[in-house]
Amino acid sequence: MGNLIEDPALRDRLHVFVDRTSAGQHLAAYLSGYPGQEIHLFAIPAGGVPVAAEIARARSIPLDLIIVRKIQLPWTTEAGFGALNPAGQAILNEDLLRRMPLSPEEIEAQVKKTAAVIQQREERLRGGKPYARLNGQAAMVVDDGLASGYTMRAALQFLRAQGAGRLIVAVPTGSERTVWDLLPLVDELYCLNVRGGFSFAVADAYENWYDLTEGEVLAILASLNSFA
Repeated sequence: MGNLIEDPALRDRLHVFVDRTSAGQHLAAYLSGYPGQEIHLFAIPAGGVPVAAEIARARSIPLDLIIVRKIQLPWTTEAGFGALNPAGQAILNEDLLRRMPLSPEEIEAQVKKTAAVIQQREERLRGGKPYARLNGQAAMVVDDGLASGYTMRAALQFLRAQGAGRLIVAVPTGSERTVWDLLPLVDELYCLNVRGGFSFAVADAYENWYDLTEGEVLAILASLNSFA
């Protein structure tokens, strides 16, 4: 079981961060003891990039991306039934699928569609470069929040297969249920704003919330010279 680090003063509160940049600065203040040579920092795009950029700046850690994606339901882009990692491995929400009228053929079609999007984003955002073998080094994965947690699970699965030693998750906000589900998979989980309750939306932790474009992601990376 991993160690949860939260800010008790932010427990169950809404709109506690101005924006993702501010949230990243809050997170960076909690992170210590991770010299750049000893940890690999990954952001899940798009929303995780401005958060992780502040950690990269504060801790002088190079930033890379890990391209994972929700496997969307055929009739909506707002909900999914799992996630896919860069190696094409799917983690499925079996409980949800038992309640959904999806055939095996429909599931396969959505997985293939998701894999194609991941490949396109690998080219556009990472330039198609291979992921590094981690050889026992620690890996930290950053996103702007944890809702269902399936994209984070996909990222952790991939990094473990790449040889990661310690696995650290750092997010500004997260569903309490998802946080507890992820703790057995990691060594440390930083989640400043843990929220319980029946419903959860990542956006509710932020005063200013919007969807980032790929252009904005690339501009942030360029400002860090991450891929120089």
